[in-house]
Amino acid sequence: MGRVIDFMHENIGEQFTIDDMARTANYSKFHFSRAFQRVTGVSPGRFLAAIRLQEAKRLLVSTSLTVTDISHRVGYTSVGTFSSRFRSSVGISPTTYRQLGGFAVHIPMARRAGNPRSATVQGEISAPLGGAHGLIFIGLFPDGIPQGSPIRCSVLSRPGPFVLTSVPPGTWHLLAHSVALGRESMLGNGPFADGLALSVASSGPITIRPGVPVRHADLTLRPIRALDPPVLLALLDVRTVALGAGAAS
Repeated sequence: MGRVIDFMHENIGEQFTIDDMARTANYSKFHFSRAFQRVTGVSPGRFLAAIRLQEAKRLLVSTSLTVTDISHRVGYTSVGTFSSRFRSSVGISPTTYRQLGGFAVHIPMARRAGNPRSATVQGEISAPLGGAHGLIFIGLFPDGIPQGSPIRCSVLSRPGPFVLTSVPPGTWHLLAHSVALGRESMLGNGPFADGLALSVASSGPITIRPGVPVRHADLTLRPIRALDPPVLLALLDVRTVALGAGAAS
């Protein structure tokens, strides 16, 4: 699977299929798709799409290329499609992302009406001793990629207990990430340029059913790895964001 992910990065601007990825892995297409999903938590196609948008994020903050040029470099033939998918995944437009230097001042939640069958997801997030973690973002998402608007989210100033209330029925993935203090500027050099800069954690899928008012899930932060789907949400700007502004449980 690592070889296939390297292939994705090396051919990010090219058009290739799942058959090409399966051949790179020396698997049949069917076996490859199942194995990739098991290892990474998402399908090969979703992982490739995430890598393309992650590379676009890097190019936006580290080069002066136009949005159109960047869209072509990461495999999009239509700048309109690229801009739409970037906004829906990252939370802001490519131009705004560039203007903000790759960070966001808040992460909006998906708008959902109150549900009498909603529940609470609570637990504790921990981190290795000695880590200088910044703000910790925790959110519930429809799948294993932290992108778009979370169903519910919260921001912690340090590892510890968390509570997400009014969680609607459904199946969600609990995802967290944190940028190490003092390492924010290093993230612009690539998603794996500094393994200590971005830490992630995940749990799920978590199914919320009527009649079960509380679900418990714990998380442990660790450095992001090549097999982890990229964090597509614009990272919170720990230099200016006040705790709880725009992202609260």
